[in-house]
Amino acid sequence: MRVDANTLRAGHVIDYEGKLWVIAKSEIVIPGKGNAIVQIDMRDARTGVKTNIRFRTQESVEKAHIDEEDMQYLFGDGENFTFMNQENYEQVMVTKEVMGDQAVYLQENMICTVRLHEGTPLTVEIPKHVVLEVVEADPHTKGQTATASYKSAKMSNGVKVLVPPFIESGEKIVVNTADNSYVERAK
Repeated sequence: MRVDANTLRAGHVIDYEGKLWVIAKSEIVIPGKGNAIVQIDMRDARTGVKTNIRFRTQESVEKAHIDEEDMQYLFGDGENFTFMNQENYEQVMVTKEVMGDQAVYLQENMICTVRLHEGTPLTVEIPKHVVLEVVEADPHTKGQTATASYKSAKMSNGVKVLVPPFIESGEKIVVNTADNSYVERAK
């Protein structure tokens, strides 16, 4: 299926020069002179090689047919992560390169969306929000009320998040996985 280059977004998979490429970042650039272009950072789905390319906005590219399945995360050994299809109990191994930085948020039995092309996992989409426990929080400094003040806190998975001053060690909070930001206290 051919689509316009200006409709491509992160996570989409295209067939370009005989290879499958996973889009990491897509940005429309309008130079001072000339027509707008689409700047795309992408990763080869098979080898993991990264590159960037520019398309004219009116150009069309071949979008690959991708199967999306909700799968349950079972376990990981640091290099590979195992997911299970809940309908037929088939298991899929996802490499560390495919998981990327979001692997730190994986929790046992978490339901993720795995995108497959001919049985090979290309991308994994984890939930937007996860509940984590604060294991270490900086002390609150009194009197800093003129502006919104945040303090650093270390989560149970090792990620550092800026939290409001009333959050203490041992509390559970909701964290946005896209930008490592505090959302709210867990209910």
